This record gives sequence, C-alpha cells and structure tokens, in this order.
Amino acid sequence: MRYEPDHKQQTRQRVLKAATRVIRAEGPHQMAVAKVMAKAGLTVGGFYAHFNSKDDLIAAAIDVMFDEARSRVMLETGARPPAEALGAYIDFYLSPAHRDARATGCPMPSLAADLPRLTRKARERFAAGVAGLRQRLGGQLALLGHADPDAEASSMIAELVGALSLARAEPDPAASDAILDRSNAALKRRFALEPRP
Repeated sequence: MRYEPDHKQQTRQRVLKAATRVIRAEGPHQMAVAKVMAKAGLTVGGFYAHFNSKDDLIAAAIDVMFDEARSRVMLETGARPPAEALGAYIDFYLSPAHRDARATGCPMPSLAADLPRLTRKARERFAAGVAGLRQRLGGQLALLGHADPDAEASSMIAELVGALSLARAEPDPAASDAILDRSNAALKRRFALEPRP
C-alpha cells in the first residue's frame, strides 16, 4: 500500500494529539503507550517508528501543548491594545470553561506537579514553553510601561496557574467559581487592567 509523502508526519501528529489529551487527563506517569496509540487509532507496534521512548513522546507532547497554548494566547490577545489584550487573556484563563477543559486546556496546571520527576528534556521543553508565554505577556506589560515586565509576567503566570489549579481542585462549584473571580479581579487591579470609568 502506498502512502502520501506526509503520511508519517500526519501519523506522528495523531499520536502526539492523543498523547496531549492523555497526559492532561491522567498525568505523564500514568500515560500508557498502548492507550495513546489506541486513541490515535493505531497499534502499539507502530510506536517506535515515531518515538524512541515514552519519555521522547512526553517531551514532544509538551511542545505540542505549548504550541496550542501559544495559539490560544494569540487568539485572545490578537491586535487588541495591551490592557485589553491582557484582560481578555485573564478572562479566558480564569473562566469556568477553561477550568473544565482539562483535556485541552493550558498544560502548566496539568504538568507542574509532575515536572520534577520527568526527564531533563521534558523539563527543558516545559521551561521553554513557559518562557514563551512570559515573553508574550511581558511584551504587553512593557507596552503599558511596567518597570520590570519580565518579573511581572512571571508573577502573573504564577497566579493564573495557581488559581486555575485550586479552582480545579475545589469540589464545590460555587467556591471554585469564586477562586476564579477573585484572582481575575486581583490580577486586573494589580496590573491596572480594569476599564477606566
């Protein structure tokens, strides 16, 4: 049977897409190669045509998750003015819809607790993804005249990820919503993103 020239790359992308969902839902240590391959509609035997190991798959999946996150940042911020762009990103990030999208949402809350036990390659990929987000948010803060936009972007990311993680862990829906709402308001106040009267 003859395949299209990009068949192998398409197949790899299917495996990676399946892996990102399993990693977010179950964590990287619980991810089974057989499950990922089944979700991709493939047999386990084909795995090594695309990846050297499970660790290799996890590192590559982290890249894909941050590519998706970068696309979401661009969608939310677009060509908006800096304050509006940051406000829109905070609204998206701390929304009930994002909280409930565990299989497709931001990779940071899903992976942060597991990262110290993953390979150096996976940690480097994660760090590169965080650095890219920090640069994007820091660029918006710089346009608003913030004195140390890189440090402030790091702080913003920490609160976003922490609030989302706590909201996901909270069993009471009203209390979970309150965590999101309070952090949303606090971030907008701290970074002067509230609409002016």
